[in-house]
Amino acid sequence: MNRLSMGKWRVSFFFRLIAALSVLFAVSSSSRAQIAVTVAFAPPELPVYEQPLCPAEDYIWVPGYWAWDGDDYFWVPGTWAMAPEVGFFWTPGYWGWGGGGYAWYPGYWGPTVGFYGGIVDGFGYFGHGYEGGRWDHGHFFYNRTVNNVNVTVIHNVYNTTIENRNVNVTRVSYNGGNGGVNARPTREEEAVVHERHVAMTSAQTQHFDAARQNRELRASVNQGKPPIAASVRPGEFHGQSVVAAREGGRYTPPPNRGNAGQPGGGSNVRPAIHPNDLPPFERPPSTNATATKEEQKYQQQQEKMYQKQEQERQKLQQQQDREHQQEEKRQTDQPSRQQMEQRHQQQTQAMQDRQVQQQHQMEQRAPAPAHQAPPPHH
Repeated sequence: MNRLSMGKWRVSFFFRLIAALSVLFAVSSSSRAQIAVTVAFAPPELPVYEQPLCPAEDYIWVPGYWAWDGDDYFWVPGTWAMAPEVGFFWTPGYWGWGGGGYAWYPGYWGPTVGFYGGIVDGFGYFGHGYEGGRWDHGHFFYNRTVNNVNVTVIHNVYNTTIENRNVNVTRVSYNGGNGGVNARPTREEEAVVHERHVAMTSAQTQHFDAARQNRELRASVNQGKPPIAASVRPGEFHGQSVVAAREGGRYTPPPNRGNAGQPGGGSNVRPAIHPNDLPPFERPPSTNATATKEEQKYQQQQEKMYQKQEQERQKLQQQQDREHQQEEKRQTDQPSRQQMEQRHQQQTQAMQDRQVQQQHQMEQRAPAPAHQAPPPHH
């Protein structure tokens, strides 16, 4: 099979598969909340909003966040949720720059709060750890300093003032990269990785799906200021349970995305079927003459990682090309070829997610600059 005919065959199947893959993504919408995704441009800043009143004992605050539905960012409102087990805390998810895009690291439940990118979500989540409450004898006790609790209904409360939490606060919603939060996990947070974790509860998943289906929560529609910033309970998006954003977050999508908020609009980005469909790596600029030995060593490590990842892309592309040729020789039917292309897409996406995480982990090892600029004021 010559290169031209194979290229035509792949192009025709690419467009036929777009519809099939969109169905596949729709079916797995709930599971995608638990799978790392990668986006080419940064999420909006976090909006400013008030925390709704805690509905009952043992509810734990889950801060709102910007999620991605394959076409646009959308706001998942903050809400009070029940932990899946007594003694469990919520570690918020976060976006992290990995050199080729912004990767999503999902939140989880566990006995200890882990690393959440240094993002200041507020209400007890100030970048590291959680200061909104504690478990004691099977019940959750709330720190009234950072939580909205009615003490006539909930008696498990205490008051601990959180000092120096309003100094240089940033509303940036991602870690690393240009303008991102410069934070790395502590030794204790790294140890949390090895603990037992539980993903979002069914109530949280329904909450996520309801937000994804609400057009008003899309960033292209609300421009970073969601009309439903928080709710009393998961999925309650109407009536007095709703809290609107008091101030929106800065939203700067690429100029060529079009109007993703309109039906049939959206970006021109399509899911990558093969490694050759992926964008090239965005390598950082070379170190200058004043770079320290530590910075030079770090860039050498970065370049070595990019070379290895490029080889991985080429190897997977060659493997998939061979499978295309085999399918052409066997003259298999269209359903079999569609299954092969779906498998190729899954292989490519898994490789891309893995590489973005590797890039993000590399950035976390970057040497600290000698003179760090003060954080932006909002």
